[in-house]
Amino acid sequence: MMHTPEAHPAEADVPSLPVPSSGNHPFPFVAIVGQEELKLALLLCVVDPAIGGVMVMGHRGTAKSTAVRALAALLPPIKAVAGCPYNCAPEHPAGLCDQCQPSNGPRPKRLHGATALVPVVDLPLGATEDRICGTLDIEQALTQGVQAFAPGLLARANHGFLYIDEVNLLEDHLVDVLLDVAASGVNVVEREGISIRHPARFVLVGSGNPEEGDLRPQLLDRFGLHARILTITDVAQRVEIVRRRRAYDADPAAFGAAWEKPQAKLQRQIKAARKRLPSVTLPDDLLFQIAELCVKLEIDGHRGELTISRTATALAAFEGRDTTSIEDVRRVAILALRHRLRKDPLEMQDDDERIRQVVVELLGA
Repeated sequence: MMHTPEAHPAEADVPSLPVPSSGNHPFPFVAIVGQEELKLALLLCVVDPAIGGVMVMGHRGTAKSTAVRALAALLPPIKAVAGCPYNCAPEHPAGLCDQCQPSNGPRPKRLHGATALVPVVDLPLGATEDRICGTLDIEQALTQGVQAFAPGLLARANHGFLYIDEVNLLEDHLVDVLLDVAASGVNVVEREGISIRHPARFVLVGSGNPEEGDLRPQLLDRFGLHARILTITDVAQRVEIVRRRRAYDADPAAFGAAWEKPQAKLQRQIKAARKRLPSVTLPDDLLFQIAELCVKLEIDGHRGELTISRTATALAAFEGRDTTSIEDVRRVAILALRHRLRKDPLEMQDDDERIRQVVVELLGA
């Protein structure tokens, strides 16, 4: 559990964190009590979005959506082309949309960028594919007689987070679409005579209650990490949760200011980790051990090895190291593999314990 807010008073030499212009102050990420597995999974996906997002299964009221919004508010503002509905980054010309990089004409000599907060887009349970991916702009079609594209939720989520509550209740074909776009970073829409491609790079976070069912194994496998969170049973931690929430509700600005110093420290750590990530090495002998681990656990496909490799490397970068270690693999193995185990109805052993035993057998305690 982290220290109380009083232990972290704001100081004049601490850089200010971005605050939404509406005056809204999200709950500080570092002030969330417990749920270390969820927080670590989210942080590593921010350091390396190629990990593939997080599936969070747990009880209601356990800070799932709070953690996502808190982390987004902590991240440095993004730079986007002014007026672009897809938040295109002007410094990355290869990933521009058709509006910023016309296919039938020269690119504008200079794209004017503006800073914006990292977007967090909630996907409602009843959303249709048109609402998610975008579709024909009916208003322009009727009033101007032209075919124009109306961007969907994926456009708004570019360079941010797409959060799906109760993802296990979403229709399978919609989950498939979301996972395909999350993996490719591009949304392709072809319907009603419209053919559109636009960037859609985001951290996908799905959450659900295990009592309401699970995703099909084929879809679960597409999520990079799988975090399980439970209701905290420690009385002292439960009391601290209530104290912090009451303090936040009473004065969000003052509560945020009390946590400004550790927030700024984490923000700098994330920025340094992103910069360090490309130079972090993964030794070949460790890669062989990762592969052996997946073979021993009978993991289908090769996403297991890829996810562990990326996640362990991101963890090394996050903690300021230039080489991935065996301890990094131990720490991320359950997060990366628990949802990829074959389901055996006769298996009495808990999935986490199965992984833990094989990790100890192959990698040591």
